[in-house]
Order: sequence, then structure tokens, then C-alpha cells
Amino acid sequence: MTADWEEKNLGEVLALEYGKPLPPNERSATGKYAVYGANGVKDRSDKFYSDRRSIIVGRKGSAGEITLTEERFWPLDVTYFVTFDETKYDLQFLYYLLSLQDLTKLAKGVKPGINRNEVYSKMVRVPALSEQQRIVAILGEAFAGLALASANAEKNLKNARELFESQLSRVFRKIARKSGSQRLAEIVTRLTNGYVGPTRNIYLEKGVPYLLARHVRDNQLEFDGKTFVSDEFNEKNSKSKLKTGDVLLVQSGHIGHSAVVGPNHEGHNCHAMIVITPVLDKLTGDFLSFYFGSPEMKSKFEEIRSGSTVPHLTCGLVRELMIPLPTVDEQRKIVTALKELEQSSTRLASATNEKIMRLGQLKQSILQKAFSGELTSPPSQAIKEAAE
Repeated sequence: MTADWEEKNLGEVLALEYGKPLPPNERSATGKYAVYGANGVKDRSDKFYSDRRSIIVGRKGSAGEITLTEERFWPLDVTYFVTFDETKYDLQFLYYLLSLQDLTKLAKGVKPGINRNEVYSKMVRVPALSEQQRIVAILGEAFAGLALASANAEKNLKNARELFESQLSRVFRKIARKSGSQRLAEIVTRLTNGYVGPTRNIYLEKGVPYLLARHVRDNQLEFDGKTFVSDEFNEKNSKSKLKTGDVLLVQSGHIGHSAVVGPNHEGHNCHAMIVITPVLDKLTGDFLSFYFGSPEMKSKFEEIRSGSTVPHLTCGLVRELMIPLPTVDEQRKIVTALKELEQSSTRLASATNEKIMRLGQLKQSILQKAFSGELTSPPSQAIKEAAE
């Protein structure tokens, strides 16, 4: 750390001012100015509260989240906004400085909130304004490189999934030309809702695993080990007890995602998903789940969904879906080929996610070096290596 860095309380560097309520009738989606909530732009308005760029700090709810504002803005009453002496401090430097403080850890209470006095008490090191501006310039160049690398990685991740979906579409179009179709209701022994009642008092720390919609995505069932119910609850709701080979179809929210129940979840239960038990000599669960994930079926789910804000599927309409039906032996061959394609896509996605994680870690490392006085130039080589 160079000698011209001073150690100060954050309260000596900046002030956190309370945001103000803004009535709904003074908001408009086409308004000129951004209206900020605790974790970003919440709305827009033709009124503004401050005419200088600032930093929003979430005060309640998403407490401790930080956001750079537009030139003129309105901070809602769940926020603080930063004021400071512009002759001593650079706004972008302060944003980076606050990013390092992990203010979310100060959040307390049922509806998390942070006390600004706790923020003020944090000790930080700050250089002269000219050094702040030099650091901001270096970080700007470095983060532009990281942002480009991250955007490319995200694009590759999206392309991997789209490539698999295009292959799914091709396979099922070919099947549809060669095979007949049947109503789903005619080739299943069960198509019912999981439990749909209140869950506030049913969870236990240990017991029977209870599967939720968040555990099902892209033909994968991944239980996080956090939701359990009693044996009594499981027996009382036996209509939705799961069997190996059942298909779980997400009913609300990210509708249409599905997965097959494996033997590790035999006899367990689920919440607000459609449980489908295929007729074994006509339909395999794996084949049905892959078909649900095809682009054609995704379009169909959007066509039959209800709910303007939260998409929802009904058992009645799902029963009427037409399913292409090759022989069970052909279904198994198709599933084997699709699983190989899926594994290849998963490996590519895993490698890309790891790259994105490395880029995020590198960003934090660069920030740490900048605020310890060790960063003298943009770490171009490190960014290049993390992006490869």
C-alpha cells in the first residue's frame, strides 16, 4: 500500500441519504427518469428527486445491493443514495469501493434491512483523487475486457442449449412423420397434481424428500436436500407419491420443464407439479420427458398455458396433448441417442459455466489488487487466460 492512501471510516468518505416514496400515479413506464428500488430500476417517472449521478444502496429487502444511477433519478424509500464531496472523491471509485464491502452481510431482520451507521463504521483505505481516477481508468479497461469475455461465454452457453434443442426438434419431426400419435390421457395410468395446499407448516429438517418445481429443469431432477415432510403427510397425500419412471412436469412458473423420477426418489412426494405415470408397454418416461423439452412442445405449452403474470398448466389440457408414439423398443433407441447428445451438451455447458465463474473470481481479484495499491496496469494476460 502506497503512503498516500489514508485509512478512514466510510462515514468520513460518504453519506447515505434516505430515499423517498413515490406514489403510483406519479410513475410511468415511459417516464424520463429512472425510479430505483433496493436492487435496481423499479419503474420510471417524469419526476426526479436528485439531478446528480449517485449510488443506490438497498436499505430494505435486497439490503446492501448497490447500483449506479442515471444522471437524474428518484430513490424509493427502501433505498439509501450516496452523497459525497466531489472535490475529494470519484463516483466510480466509490462504487468499486462499496462493491468490495459486501454490504449484504450487514442485513438483519425478517425483512432484511441495513443500518447506515454500521456501514459508516467500516474501515476503508482511500487515495488522493488523482490516484482514484487512475485506478478507475485501469479498472474500466480491465472490466470492459471481462465483460466482453463473459458475454462471449454466455453466448456459447446459449448456443449449446439451442444446438441440443434443434437436434431434439429434428429427431421428433422425423418421428412424427413415421409414427402415429395418441392423446396423452390414453397412454398413462396417472396424470395428477402434486400437493397444492399451504406449505408453511409441513416442512421438517429430516423426513421424506419433497420435490419442488425448482428441482426440475431441462430434463434434470436435482433435489437440494432442503425440503422434507413427515411420513404421515406422505401417506395422506398418496395420490402424488412418486414411482420410478414417473415424469414430473412443472406446472407453474417455468412451465414445461420436466424430468424422470429415478429410483432414489421412489415413494417420495412433490408440490404443485403434474405427476405422470406412463403405461409401460406403450410409453417410457424418458421418451416423454425428452419430447416435453422439444421446441414444438414448448410452443404448445405456451399456447395452452393460463395466467397473465405467472404461467400455469392444467391437468385437463395436458391430458389432451398429442404424443408421437413409436414402439417402446424404438423409444429406447431414440432415448439412448438423445442422452448421448445431452451429455455432450451438458459437458460444454459445464465448461462454459466454469469459465464464467473464473471470470467472476478474476473481477474480484482485480478489485482487491486495485484497492491494495498493487494494480499498475490492466491485467490483460490474466483476462485472456481466464477467457480461454
